[in-house]
Amino acid sequence: MPPKPKFTREEVAATALAIIKGSGVSALTAREVGKRLGTTASPIFTIFTNMEDLKRAARALALKEFEEYVGDYREYTPAFKRVGMKMVSYAIYEPELYKLLFMQEYPSGQSFSDTMKELGEMVDICIALMQRDYNLNEPEAKVLFEQTWIYTFGIGSLCAMKVCDFTEEEISNRLGQVFMGQLTMIKSGQMNYITGVPQKETEKQNEKTEKENEIE
Repeated sequence: MPPKPKFTREEVAATALAIIKGSGVSALTAREVGKRLGTTASPIFTIFTNMEDLKRAARALALKEFEEYVGDYREYTPAFKRVGMKMVSYAIYEPELYKLLFMQEYPSGQSFSDTMKELGEMVDICIALMQRDYNLNEPEAKVLFEQTWIYTFGIGSLCAMKVCDFTEEEISNRLGQVFMGQLTMIKSGQMNYITGVPQKETEKQNEKTEKENEIE
């Protein structure tokens, strides 16, 4: 009969999250978790399969904390911009948790859609806000969300890594400019006309010549 765990799954995950919050993901070890709990590393593996399993549990707690952090968006207009600004703010004040949520590498990478799925219900909430506030259909709102999220993620990453230091006004202006640019493009109906892959001038000239020969 396996030994009864001395701690709950939630207690161990919360301890792991505290370690990451203070010292980063690299500091998360079974020995450090055991030390924080006043025990050895062994009890951890009666609850979690391995350290990756524990890291996922800590990340789930971090996601809940992040959702609570941005949860006041309903009190603001525009609501979606508030979410974006809070995301960058989270990167500034909780850089290690931002890295845990948004900047973890995968052995072979993953698709953008899989990344979006990991963000949970926040994606659906933001898309619904865009449909409501900007009179967009769901596909349009989805494109707008994804494009502005990528830019917001970029600013957040620069802040989390201490590459750049933005004021709140700078964050607001930059997010607003990119958002309005994307919204204008979608509203104009030109969204599908700017997706071509860049070509060398010689390749473009060859294509033009081939078309002209076909016409002749």
